[in-house]
Amino acid sequence: MPYTAQHKLATRQKILESARRLFNAKGFAAVSIEEVMSEAGLTHGGFYRHFSGKDELYAEAVRWFLCPEAPKPWQRPGQQRGRDAASKTRARRIVDAYFSRDHFNDHETCCPLIGLPSEVSHGSATVKAAYQDVLDKLLALLEADLDGRDTRERALTLVTLCIGGLVASRNVGDPGLARELREAAYRQAQNVLEGRSC
Repeated sequence: MPYTAQHKLATRQKILESARRLFNAKGFAAVSIEEVMSEAGLTHGGFYRHFSGKDELYAEAVRWFLCPEAPKPWQRPGQQRGRDAASKTRARRIVDAYFSRDHFNDHETCCPLIGLPSEVSHGSATVKAAYQDVLDKLLALLEADLDGRDTRERALTLVTLCIGGLVASRNVGDPGLARELREAAYRQAQNVLEGRSC
């Protein structure tokens, strides 16, 4: 008896979540299809019923981050910084979650924009398009929430601060410098949200 469409979708989502965690933690080159399938509790042979190859899986795993079903523990409302989260705009909540200690420490379910940039720069057009989809979505969410002048420019600056601040702080060996980088980028992001210059 063939599997139902719901079962196929659930299996695909398990593969995507497994791939997203592994790619974020280890990078594209270090992860095998066999490892992704094993982590998902599936056999290697079932992979090609869902994906044509590793590039397609990678691109879909990056896009999977945008799905509400994809776990993002660092985005829990209780993890917000500063003022009461309920009174904040969505842009402020995004920036707070992005710069949170939980997000900084999360190397499996973090945003692929910070977990995978060097991998993407060497990837195929498919992989780059998926990365841009996530970046475009973040940009649109931030821009839609900003008031005042130069909303596009401010949203672009916020995206750059979020991604660059986390990438730089995650890739230095000195924890003190990592903290300073993250906190400086966060302060500048707050200035941009307020409409002040950096």
